[in-house]
Amino acid sequence: MQLLIDGVCKTDALLASESRVLKFLRCVPNNIGMTAISDPKVQRYRGANPMDWGLSGFVLIAESHISVHTFPDRNHINIDVFSCKEFNVEKVVEYAVRLFSIDVVTTNVLERGLEYIDGE
Repeated sequence: MQLLIDGVCKTDALLASESRVLKFLRCVPNNIGMTAISDPKVQRYRGANPMDWGLSGFVLIAESHISVHTFPDRNHINIDVFSCKEFNVEKVVEYAVRLFSIDVVTTNVLERGLEYIDGE
């Protein structure tokens, strides 16, 4: 299954915080019963448009991956949690909303790889 979160935040400083993105990537795998198999990595980037800067973070999990992309000057965040097994979507959304002070959140859940669930 795959959870996609798109958020709009009033507080751009939280979206510019490498430590906040790292905290999300470190905490979420354990909180939803997944296994991190790499250290989380966060990279700051700047696009050609001065508004297109932010952070991209990623952690590999045994079940697939978790990524975060922030755009502080646009007050926007994108989060992707992709797993070959089911997890508590509400728990991830609630944590993301609280940690990044997301004011407007849109979520999509995609059922992917269902033929592999439970070793079938």
